[in-house]
Amino acid sequence: MFSDKRFHQYSLSSVPKDVLSGIIVGVIAIPLGMAFAIASGVKPEYGIYTTIVAGILISLFGGSKYQIGGPTGAFIPILFGIVMTYGYENLLIAGFMAGVMLLFMGIFKLGSLIKYIPRPVTIGFTTGIAVVIFTGQVDSFLGLTGMKKHEEFILNLREIVVHIDSINLWSIFTAAICLLTIILTPRIAPRVPGPLIGLVVSTITATVFFPSEVATIGTAYGQIPSTLPQLHLPNVNIEMIITLLKPAFIIAMLGGIESLLSAVVADGMTNSRHNSNKELIGQGIANMVTPLFGGIPATGAIARTATNIKNGAVSPLSGIIHGVFVLLVLLFLAPYASYIPLASMAPILMVVAWNMSERKVFAHILKTKSADTLVLLVTFLLTVFVNLTTAVEIGLLLSAILFVKRMSDMVITAKALPNFMHKYGKVEPQIVSDTHDCPQISIYNIEGPLFFGAAQTFEKTIMSTINYRPKILLLRMSRVPFMDTTGEANLASIVSHFSKNGIVLISGINEQPKGVLLKTGLYDVIGADYFYEHTGDAIQFAIEHLEKNKCIGCKHFAFRECEKLSATGSLDVKKKLSASY
Repeated sequence: MFSDKRFHQYSLSSVPKDVLSGIIVGVIAIPLGMAFAIASGVKPEYGIYTTIVAGILISLFGGSKYQIGGPTGAFIPILFGIVMTYGYENLLIAGFMAGVMLLFMGIFKLGSLIKYIPRPVTIGFTTGIAVVIFTGQVDSFLGLTGMKKHEEFILNLREIVVHIDSINLWSIFTAAICLLTIILTPRIAPRVPGPLIGLVVSTITATVFFPSEVATIGTAYGQIPSTLPQLHLPNVNIEMIITLLKPAFIIAMLGGIESLLSAVVADGMTNSRHNSNKELIGQGIANMVTPLFGGIPATGAIARTATNIKNGAVSPLSGIIHGVFVLLVLLFLAPYASYIPLASMAPILMVVAWNMSERKVFAHILKTKSADTLVLLVTFLLTVFVNLTTAVEIGLLLSAILFVKRMSDMVITAKALPNFMHKYGKVEPQIVSDTHDCPQISIYNIEGPLFFGAAQTFEKTIMSTINYRPKILLLRMSRVPFMDTTGEANLASIVSHFSKNGIVLISGINEQPKGVLLKTGLYDVIGADYFYEHTGDAIQFAIEHLEKNKCIGCKHFAFRECEKLSATGSLDVKKKLSASY
């Protein structure tokens, strides 16, 4: 283990720092693990198992020195939906499949691809998840009874309204004590974990003063076992694997995004660099092993990772210790967890939802009133009112469509001529007019990527002027950074139509577009002699190949050579030439 680069320059003096930070994070992870499991629709002990197994494995095999792994709030809606639709056993299979996907994403070095997911999509579904988590705890906070849990947000709100008359004031009192303790603890003692103190204070209060008035983990789920479960292989069949591919992929993507975001946050706090592909491998291994012990999917936890760093962590050993500490608590203190009121768990998740809501960034993107605002709102609303899977799919699709639209708007195809007001006769579009435009040479400035979203407009713009049948078409392509096969096909169409009666010249072409033309053979069709590095050379070639008899008497004077070519002997022409130059 200590050959790992993450342990570079590690010494015995660093061990106490890792032990202390590991214990503190372990203390915080216990109530969160149980709360996330309950909110996901499974027993609280499964959150503890995840914290132990995944926490240790992510630290052992991951790519960040400071990452703390375990169950997180971001997974709650998707896991709850899987449990409601397919059951707990199949959640384990989906988690294992997600682990395999993450493993292969790391092996094939796809870690960098996750950064291409647009920020409005991630902020949209993160804020949507926060809303779902927060509202999902209202019933426990109020102590409502007779509630049925649904996957749909609207149906859950309806359940709250229907059962609002079953409010339990003792539950509200218990939840309020926990919430106030969580809020006040960081102000009084910043290093003390507020969720744990809130849990302990509210549990003791409820147990001593009104022990039978509020629902507890024990009354709802039974006593938490004080051991890890035995290794268990879920029953797997091909049909279920196919059915679970979609939710497993969403778990994998969400886990990858969360873990790498957490690793980036850790890098920013410590001026270090994580290995994104190795991090995905670690996440994959953890999510493949954790279901075998009954655990739910896990990922990097931003808040716990930040706490780990703030408390002096030096290496991944702190994450390993955090998992071992939670295991020891499970072995020796598990029976006491049955006394924890469900009302005490609600504020913990509500605070988590509030902190993960990205409300400031959400409001900032809304203020821009741009295409990103639309992506944000669509992703957010679909996350809340439909499901996370649909939200991510539609969000990414909408982002892609809007990106193509933006890129296509960037493509400019404009007719141009040399402007002799400039010393070197810069070729510009604004000087072309009905009375100043060479009838035999058409020059076009082309700017932007020639890809499927813009290639048709590019072709249409040029083809509309080919009806005038100029002798030579010069395409200036120095500002075309990229061309795909659709762009090549449209260029080939222009070349095919124009070459019947004229010549196509291309100047300043970049390496990528040139490579595409070479591969498709269009480069040879145009002819290597018709490609020029500089526009001036291409113009000189074009002028040399004009039909000189058509220049006699021409009054456009588009080029410097036009004075000689238009030799009509007219005094008016000579005066105009003198004024032009």
